Amino acid sequence: MYQSPYERNLSWIWVAFTACAFCAIALFFVPAFVIQPFRHQTPRALALAMTLRQRAPLWTLVAAVLCFIFAFELWRMASRPRKYILGATLLVVVFSAVMVRLNYFEWMFHPLANPQFLAQSESKLDSKEMILAVNFGGDARAYPISQMAYHHVLNDELDGVPVAVTY
Repeated sequence: MYQSPYERNLSWIWVAFTACAFCAIALFFVPAFVIQPFRHQTPRALALAMTLRQRAPLWTLVAAVLCFIFAFELWRMASRPRKYILGATLLVVVFSAVMVRLNYFEWMFHPLANPQFLAQSESKLDSKEMILAVNFGGDARAYPISQMAYHHVLNDELDGVPVAVTY
């Protein structure tokens, strides 16, 4: 089937648009899916995710600008369903470009402001439960790792001194 030079050019613009959109979206979603609390992460996958996370702000911006340029060119000749595809893809690209500039990992963890403590005899911890122990002055505390891993930060007071316990 014969394609005019303009139609061939349009095909390459679709390919370029798709490639740029894929890159912008992947730069956000790959680190977001690799770096997850409470799940095993291989050193190699974590290194890849951190590298992508460092480079994502610049490259999602470049990819988003290119996507808008390609979409502008494609919009004139696109059918209505393809315009919906262009619009939806641009929304996901913009979402990705914004999200890589935020530290969305912080949203997963909230510090415990007012921890409640029990005597060892009242505790219902499993005997195999790992704890983080802190001894300061005349005061000692044990924090369950299962809780610390979720919150990461606990504000407490030991022997009258405010402390931030982290894991």
